[in-house]
Amino acid sequence: MPQQPSGFLIARDGEGYGEVYPLQSGEVTTVGRAPDSTIVVRDDLVSRRHAELHYTKKGWTVRDLNSLNGTRINGERIRGERVLQAEDELTVGKLICLFVHTLDELPDIPIPPGSEPHPTGGLEITRRLGQTRYIPSTTATEGVILPPPTERLSAREGASEALATLYHLALEMSEAKTPVDLAEQAVEALLQSTPAEVCAVLTLRGSNELDPLIHRAKLTAPPTYHKVSDFVGREVLSARQAVLAEDVTDDQALRDRESLTEMRVASLICAPILAEQKIIGLIHLYSTSTTARLNADDLEFTLAVAHQCGVVWQKLRRQSELSVENRELRDQLRIDSELVCRDPAMKKVEVQIARVASGRATVLIRGESGVGKELVARAIHYTSPRKESPFVCLNCAALTETLLESELFGHEKGSFTGATERMIGKFESADQGSIFLDEIGEMALSTQAKFLRVLEGQPFERVGGNVPIKVDVRVIAATNRPLEEAVREGTFRKDLYFRLQVIQVDVPPLRERPADVAAIAEHFLQRFSRETARKFKGFTPAAVRQLQEYHWPGNVRELRNVVERAVTLGTPPVIDIGDIWLSPLGAHVDTPPAPVAYQPCSLEEMEKEHILRTLDHTDWNKSQAASILGIERSTLDRKIRAFQLKRE
Repeated sequence: MPQQPSGFLIARDGEGYGEVYPLQSGEVTTVGRAPDSTIVVRDDLVSRRHAELHYTKKGWTVRDLNSLNGTRINGERIRGERVLQAEDELTVGKLICLFVHTLDELPDIPIPPGSEPHPTGGLEITRRLGQTRYIPSTTATEGVILPPPTERLSAREGASEALATLYHLALEMSEAKTPVDLAEQAVEALLQSTPAEVCAVLTLRGSNELDPLIHRAKLTAPPTYHKVSDFVGREVLSARQAVLAEDVTDDQALRDRESLTEMRVASLICAPILAEQKIIGLIHLYSTSTTARLNADDLEFTLAVAHQCGVVWQKLRRQSELSVENRELRDQLRIDSELVCRDPAMKKVEVQIARVASGRATVLIRGESGVGKELVARAIHYTSPRKESPFVCLNCAALTETLLESELFGHEKGSFTGATERMIGKFESADQGSIFLDEIGEMALSTQAKFLRVLEGQPFERVGGNVPIKVDVRVIAATNRPLEEAVREGTFRKDLYFRLQVIQVDVPPLRERPADVAAIAEHFLQRFSRETARKFKGFTPAAVRQLQEYHWPGNVRELRNVVERAVTLGTPPVIDIGDIWLSPLGAHVDTPPAPVAYQPCSLEEMEKEHILRTLDHTDWNKSQAASILGIERSTLDRKIRAFQLKRE
């Protein structure tokens, strides 16, 4: 059986007292910032091993462990060891503790002038509790006063019933969907397990504003709820401990007279609800009966309920935050999935998307690499009834045959080398939603057979598994190669080809929709300006002409990269022609230009015309024009004067 404390350190908390640290003779009590200290002080002014207390023949002795900021007794910094006397103040960093041999030596808290002796109207706090025996402390006996052996034995009576109630309450709380549901369950359990007549859960608004979330009363109790007094609320919020308060008014006549005008509370309990070491609410319960008062066991039980309530409440708050974040991300994804189209060719695609989105048919999107096939697939999904369900993407060309089948259908643990655990496939992840399979023409023949069964509505099995799985998924496939040639060559199944070819959406290349170039470039410019915090207003006319005259072999993907590079390396406020780097691959179109008829002219006329066209091309940026012509800027100025060139 553990030894009884032979001394106490009582933390000072404002005008009152806080944590109680029992000192055991025969044991060394360490104070410091290290987590394995007996008294852990989370303060930058405190050393990891700051001081220690031990019992000697002279009494309780404190010794400074060569701390950086020192240890003080009654404000005086000590050197070496110092014997503590009753009511000595020990200061370690910002922690100030009062030393007493017994709790009876603890001096009364001075009452400020003008304050009433019982701010609660006859109620006095008789017990404080920071840790309940139902939930083990993570730091042994830190801040907990062990009751005498006889009290601990008597406390076992009913402990099994209380633990069973807490267990069932924890199961019910885990099913709560809202804080109100959670509060209902906590209040019901407390009214059933304690003599309290009224119970309430209050939420903390701001730093000290308490608003009742829910309150309930027993059938025999008055229906009116009396909110927790400011005195008790401040005590609980400041000390972060549960308190038990009892009516100490001895004058029965006074009690009877006052009850005519206001209900008197015989006993009450108020416990903080903590989430991640922050108070988010209070549990408040009271009884008006003088024969069925709330006691220390009820305080223990209430604190345990408050602890469980705080854990679940924090999870509900986190779920709510994640839901809001998820909705914001979905909204952002919808913004990024909006098609930017001005050209009539893409307008037709937009109309086709609106028509096919509401159905369930398989869609095959065709187009060159980089035209935005995935963007079209996202537009189909987010305008369909499945928009709130998952949209899952997979590039069939990026994986080997074995890995592709595993990614699509999942695998069981140990089904192949490296399968260390079960994995859910893309089809299962996209249940009730849509799956986008890019480069469908690169899928292996063996995988095509299993994929075809899923398209036909048949169940599938994970790799290495034997449990049939059936899902409801809309398939949107894409390819940049002619599947007809693959069917003739035998590398693509004919039945799968016809199963995919239900609805076909053809996305034209960027060179065939010049009206979209400027709009898409402006869209990317605004996007990358936000991401890089560089303030670009737009493109110069010469830069726009250069973008529109380019062939764009990489389509929209290449345009995106060109704009991103220009935003990163360019100089605000506008993107000029010199900020745009275009690949030589797009300098010439696939078809040779038509021959130009010969027109006789002199070298001087040809030079004049060429210089003028170069200046117009650079929007009369002479430095860029001189660089293109391969001459000095001063030489260009002389030729402009000689040829009498003027800007139109």
